[in-house]
Amino acid sequence: MAEPWVPSLHLSEKEGRCRLTLSGLAHGDGYTLQQAADDLIARLLDMALYLRSAGYPVSTELPPPDYKLLEFLWELGERAAGGEDIRAHVFGSIGSLDTSV
Repeated sequence: MAEPWVPSLHLSEKEGRCRLTLSGLAHGDGYTLQQAADDLIARLLDMALYLRSAGYPVSTELPPPDYKLLEFLWELGERAAGGEDIRAHVFGSIGSLDTSV
């Protein structure tokens, strides 16, 4: 069975703060990497649970959404709704972590 697709993570630091960005989808900030990860997870949970409850309205005036990212968010929502901690899905199989400054 193929591994599930996980967006890439980008880690940057500016003025003593860390920022973790998940494939341009969401970011988390903090004074430590742990705080940035916690912030990112909170934002992803909000997005994923909103997507599950409200659906995703598609505009005819904008380009189509990235279906891989929508599928990833939907999967996060499914896992969270089932009581699973999504951290393992987001960070467990990090395929690429870009730490360039």
